[in-house]
Amino acid sequence: MSLPPELENVVNDFAVAPTELRIELLVEHAQALPDLPEHLAADRSRLEEVAECQTPFFLATEVDEEGRVMVWFEAPPQAPTIRGFAGILWRGLSGATVDEVLAVPDDFHHRLGLGEAISPLRLRGMDAILVRLKRQLRERRADRSAEPAG
Repeated sequence: MSLPPELENVVNDFAVAPTELRIELLVEHAQALPDLPEHLAADRSRLEEVAECQTPFFLATEVDEEGRVMVWFEAPPQAPTIRGFAGILWRGLSGATVDEVLAVPDDFHHRLGLGEAISPLRLRGMDAILVRLKRQLRERRADRSAEPAG
């Protein structure tokens, strides 16, 4: 399974943690999730809602000139499970290349061992977040390749 190095580190942290501590790790990632940067907070039209999530959840992706990805998420503080998953993606994918992010298997979160601790409905929300994030990156790549060279 191909994961960017930082995401692989997170997955490994979860894999060695006893089942009863995995939710605590998820909450730690929820608390570490940064607020939206000012430019996104001011222009919410750049955020995409992930309707499959049980709670209001929004995401945006950005790619710098070097092809490095930055991911941003917004979820209410009272939704620690989904915020925790967002925190994992933020930590694990920010700074990765577009190709590295697109290579992440859509179901990588199964390696986190959360299936025993959270509901299948929440796991489907996690799937949807990564699928939307990757779709945004593919669209961004397609838009850039359609631009005339100049």
